Amino acid sequence: MYDPKSFDDLEVGDKVTLNKTVTEADGALYIAATGDFGPVHVDEAYAADTRFGKRLAPGIMVAGLCTSVLTAELVGTIGVSIEDRFWFTGPVFYGDTISFSVWIAEKVEENRTIIWEASATNETGLEVLKARATLKFPRRKPAA
Repeated sequence: MYDPKSFDDLEVGDKVTLNKTVTEADGALYIAATGDFGPVHVDEAYAADTRFGKRLAPGIMVAGLCTSVLTAELVGTIGVSIEDRFWFTGPVFYGDTISFSVWIAEKVEENRTIIWEASATNETGLEVLKARATLKFPRRKPAA
């Protein structure tokens, strides 16, 4: 977990899958840290009148969980994010167990970047998140 992996350690097709139950505590900590007090996340009465019928976990929090799987389990901590794209394709409710699958889709030697993609599904198999993003890795240090 959180191993420093070099660009050379990574290959197209490398993949990890991890499950995470999204809890009320996750939401409360995220909301408190970011100030994202949108009523669909915090107000049960408000959320009941939306098309979802109940409160949603914040989408960007779920995206953050996805990037955590990326760095903790797949690519390590050396690369830095230079572009992130997330598509919120379904709702995530508190108590849902989400299965995050993250893989390396492309590796560009010239600029030492990795393009990673992800898909997250809930316990019924509904896709709730897609991602495509780019990490840049530092150049090798010259030999001394």
